[in-house]
Amino acid sequence: MKLIALSDTHLKTREIPPQLQTLLEESDLIVHAGDFSTMEAYQAFNASGKLKAVFGNDDASDLKQLLPERLKFEVEGVKIGVVHEGGLSVTDTTAQGYLAKEMEVDILIFGHLHRPLIEKRDVVLVCPGSPTKPRMSNPSVVELIIEKGNVSGRIIPLEGDTCGYLKFRDALKKRNQEEGLDEKKV
Repeated sequence: MKLIALSDTHLKTREIPPQLQTLLEESDLIVHAGDFSTMEAYQAFNASGKLKAVFGNDDASDLKQLLPERLKFEVEGVKIGVVHEGGLSVTDTTAQGYLAKEMEVDILIFGHLHRPLIEKRDVVLVCPGSPTKPRMSNPSVVELIIEKGNVSGRIIPLEGDTCGYLKFRDALKKRNQEEGLDEKKV
């Protein structure tokens, strides 16, 4: 079973970026951890018939009435939990780990941070980042493969706008290289 996890798409229309659309078509299941933003965006993802989703803090009120805040389901014996705000940090995942234990799941997929993470411990914590509005990262989704109870995952980088901070960092690095400045001395 190939699952594509994503969140924080923040789309205003039904137009899913082409590279993302291809990944979704090739998947068996799509899990969205909230922040579609509009009903139109939700409908675009739901058109495949293979969407499982929760609402996010930026979603329109009609989505908050339609979708749950938390979702729990099972794939090939693996219990998966989905929330939007699982914690406030990708550097300290203690809160997400506790939430996974509270929900009694093997995998917790969460959004809100716009920055990708896969952390394997006694549970697997997954933040897919954002395919359209990344923070401190490039656009991304996460692919999870579940076979006979075993889980493997990878972050898939996507084309598209990158975080403004990364653009600044890369431009500064390029300028320093052109001027012959050593990064460690600057």
